[in-house]
Amino acid sequence: MGSSSAIGRRDLIRRAAAVGLLTVPSAGVLSACASGGSGGDKQVDKGKKSERNPLGVNETAPLDVVIFDGGFGQQYAKDAEAEYKAAHPGAAIKHSATPDIQPQVQPRFNGGTPPDLIDNSGAKQMDMGTLVAKKQLTDLNALLDAPSLDDPAKKVRDTLRPGVVEMGRFDGQETWILYYAYSVYGVWYSRTNLEKLDAKYPETWDEMLALCEKAKKKGIAGWTYPGKYPYYLPFSLYPFIAKIGGREVLDRIDNLEPNAWKDPAVKAAFEAYYELYKKGYILQGTPGLTHIESQTAWNEGKALFIPNGSWVENEAQKTTPADFRMAVGAPSSLDAARDKMPFGTIWACGGEPFIVPRNAKNPQGGMELLRIMLGKKSSQNFIKRVSSLTSFHGGTEGLSLPPGLSSCEEALAKAGQNIVNPRIQDWYVGLEKEKIGVAALGEMMAGRMTPDEAITTIQKFADQTRADDSVKKYRH
Repeated sequence: MGSSSAIGRRDLIRRAAAVGLLTVPSAGVLSACASGGSGGDKQVDKGKKSERNPLGVNETAPLDVVIFDGGFGQQYAKDAEAEYKAAHPGAAIKHSATPDIQPQVQPRFNGGTPPDLIDNSGAKQMDMGTLVAKKQLTDLNALLDAPSLDDPAKKVRDTLRPGVVEMGRFDGQETWILYYAYSVYGVWYSRTNLEKLDAKYPETWDEMLALCEKAKKKGIAGWTYPGKYPYYLPFSLYPFIAKIGGREVLDRIDNLEPNAWKDPAVKAAFEAYYELYKKGYILQGTPGLTHIESQTAWNEGKALFIPNGSWVENEAQKTTPADFRMAVGAPSSLDAARDKMPFGTIWACGGEPFIVPRNAKNPQGGMELLRIMLGKKSSQNFIKRVSSLTSFHGGTEGLSLPPGLSSCEEALAKAGQNIVNPRIQDWYVGLEKEKIGVAALGEMMAGRMTPDEAITTIQKFADQTRADDSVKKYRH
C-alpha cells in the first residue's frame, strides 16, 4: 500500500509526480478508453450453467488476471487460480503482478483488450469513480447472486461482511467493485513498547500527549508516518473527525458539500494532530520517509504510534521483532463528554478492490475466480498468508491469529455499530491522494501550513472538484 504525508517537498506537484501520486488517470484519459466501446476482441462463448458451474464459465477459455503486488503480495491469488485450474483444467491462466496498476493496465483498456480480473489497488490505481462513470466495468451482481462456494443454499452476497456490497456501488443498484480484503484502519502500536513505558493505549488525547512527552524524555518519538505518501494520515484522522463530530461530518465531506471541511470537528482534529508537530512528538525525518521506512523505524522502537491499515502486519513482518505484539487502537477521545461517538469508533471497510472490465474477453471466468476467492478455503489461506481479514464473514473460525489481526477482531467487536467508512478515498481518488494529502495534510504535519491554512486549502480543492463537470459526482 502507499503512504502518508507529503512533507519534505518544496515543489509539491513535481515531487508527487516523481513518486507516482499523479498518475491517476483523469476523466479525459479514460474517455479515450470509453470511446472504444465494445470495439475490443469479442468475448468468449459462455459455457453451460450447472450446479457446479453457476456462472456459465467456458471450461477451456483462457483467464487473464492482474494483481497489485503490494502489502498482500500475490501468492494468495495464485493459490486461488490453482483452485480455478483444478475445476477447469482446460483453461490456461495468465497471471501478472505489478505495483504500477494504472501505467501497466490503462493502455490495455485503451486498446480494448483489458484483463479479465484486476486487483486495482495501490498508489497508482486507476480512478474508480471515472471507470464507473465511463462504463468500463462489469456489473458484479451476477457473482453476488450466484450460489456461494461452500453453501449453495447461500448467495455469495449473503456470505460477505456488512457494508462490502454497498461499497461496490456508486449510484443505482449495480455493483462495480468487489473489495476482497477487509481492512481495519487506526493508530498502530506495539503493546510491548507501551509496557516498557509502563503505559497503556491512550483513550483520551490528553493521555496521548502525556505519553508522547514521556517517550520524548527517553529519546523516543510519539509518532511517525509515511511522509512521502500523504494519504496515510487520514487512516486515523478521519475516524477521529467522526468521533468528535459524528459520522455525518464525513458524509458531508464525501458529498463535497460547501464548507464541509470547515466543520468545527475537522478544525479540532487538525489542531490536535498539529500539536504533535508543535511539541516535537514526530520522529525527526518523517517527512522524507516512505511507508516501508516509517514502518521500519516504528518496528525498531523509534516511535510509538503510526497511522496505518491492517495490511501492515504482513508488509512489515521482515522487520517486526518477535515480541513486538502489534496492535491497532481506535482514535483517542478528544473530549469524551462532548464527542459525538464513543471511544472505540474506528474506520473499517473493504479493501483491495477487484474489478472485471466490461470489455474483458472472459468476464465469467473473472467472476468465477472471485467466487473461489470468497470461499472459506481461499479466505483462510489469505488470512494465514498475509495477516489480514477478508470480506468473507466468519473466515477466522478455527484459525490462530497473529497479534495484529487478533487486535483487529478485538477492535471490531468493541466498535460494534460505531464503524465509519469515508468514501472520498474511492469516489475521488485524485482529490484524496494528490490534493488533501500532498498539498495540505503533509504540509501541515511538516509545520509549513497551519490547521486553518490546511482546511482552507482542502476546501478549495473540494470546491474545485464539485465544480468540475468532467468529474462524476456521488452521494450518500
